[in-house]
Amino acid sequence: MPHQILVADDDPHIREIICFALEKAGMRTQGVADGAAALQAVERRAPDLVVLDIGMPEMDGLEACRRLRQTSDVPVLFLSARDEEIDRILGLEMGGDDYVTKPFSPRELVARVNVILRRARPVAAETDERQFAHGRLVLTPSSHGARFDGQPLALTSIEFSILKGFLARPAHVLAREAVMANAYAANIHVSERTVDSHIRNIRAKLAAAGCTDAIETVHGVGFRLGRCGG
Repeated sequence: MPHQILVADDDPHIREIICFALEKAGMRTQGVADGAAALQAVERRAPDLVVLDIGMPEMDGLEACRRLRQTSDVPVLFLSARDEEIDRILGLEMGGDDYVTKPFSPRELVARVNVILRRARPVAAETDERQFAHGRLVLTPSSHGARFDGQPLALTSIEFSILKGFLARPAHVLAREAVMANAYAANIHVSERTVDSHIRNIRAKLAAAGCTDAIETVHGVGFRLGRCGG
């Protein structure tokens, strides 16, 4: 069944370009003009992913994502006309999975959407209940489940993939490039700030569950998995 994508952008031309590119890639789309309409559309029918423009009238994308995350873990790809770090950090910290700056290549946007969808929906071959465990942290890829000390963790698809990469090599120090290679396709570039934002989000979510030693920084090198013991 084709993936259903909700596209929220107040510029009808941009909406048309995005929807055309996604539909050409075999997906189904629905376009809306602001954040409030996006929330209503999600309530009526949950999509597989939401493309949210940050700078929309009535309700912007950041506020729409904040409200969306109160009831849904649907993947979110942010769009913005400004290449400002504060937008990227706020978007990721509010639960966004990725970020694309306008003007963008439709091909790149489709590639990023596909990456997020692959991470959110495990491939059919991964139907067993294999688990990755370290300390009191457990990941179950087949169900996209994450728990610390038995308590569920609400991770975005990118955050889940990053953690899975750490648990697959718990004794290794991973450079930023290796961290993001676990979550993004090889032809997609993300900044070091984006990496740091994802790591910060993961730490915060695990800290809220009682894990204060999830990911350690190895200065000048990268990151490694902590004890995950509490």
